[in-house]
Amino acid sequence: MNRGLLTLKCLIVSLALSFAVVSSVGAAPKGNLDASGANVFDLASVQRGAALFANYCMACHSAKYMRYKRMEEDLDLTEDQIQEFLVPAGLEVSDYMISSMPYEASAEWFGKSPPDLSLTARSRGPDWIYTFLRSYYLTEDGWNNTVLANPAMPHVLWELQGIQRPVMEMVEDETGAMEVKVASLELDQPGTLSPSAYDDAIRDIVAFMQYIAEPAVLKRQRLGIWVLLFLALFTFLSYLLYHEYWKDIKK
Repeated sequence: MNRGLLTLKCLIVSLALSFAVVSSVGAAPKGNLDASGANVFDLASVQRGAALFANYCMACHSAKYMRYKRMEEDLDLTEDQIQEFLVPAGLEVSDYMISSMPYEASAEWFGKSPPDLSLTARSRGPDWIYTFLRSYYLTEDGWNNTVLANPAMPHVLWELQGIQRPVMEMVEDETGAMEVKVASLELDQPGTLSPSAYDDAIRDIVAFMQYIAEPAVLKRQRLGIWVLLFLALFTFLSYLLYHEYWKDIKK
């Protein structure tokens, strides 16, 4: 096989692999987690998630690697909108997203200081966050969760979701002993949102957390489109060059 043809085939394979990588972004969830369906490239969803995050999550949690100001360009928001809907009293648009809760005192109140959420979407994954925030249930001992048993964090979104109760069942463990486990969750007291609307709200929060975990992802996607177009154009020009170079030799 001549070098020109080999080079052309390598370029075509590289282009095909690039498209394959882009199309594989939505991977299947692991274990018993539900697929979040969050789309970090849906700016409307990320904007709604930013508002929910600011109003419900930042009472305890920070996103210390993220500045409010960056959202002005990335999320197509104005400085006035950010100041009015996202920035808490006492902070400026140029500040980092720091919770007003005293970090050291919070450890005494909750038994553990609320973690920073800047990189949670990368460390836990969007499906874990999505399933976790939909899996709280109330018992006589307080809030619990099927994804993370006995969490230090209470269900701060319960007014939106409502109150879920566990449906228990007897199951056999690996040793053959019988134990009681949560089989499913039932909505006992409706919240201000319907179940589907609550799922959508959590999906928006997850999309925003994906964004703050890697803000450059939005610009990288825009750049990636131009890279793929360049590769396509370069492949086409390489083919024309190959055809022109070998046309006399093949005669």
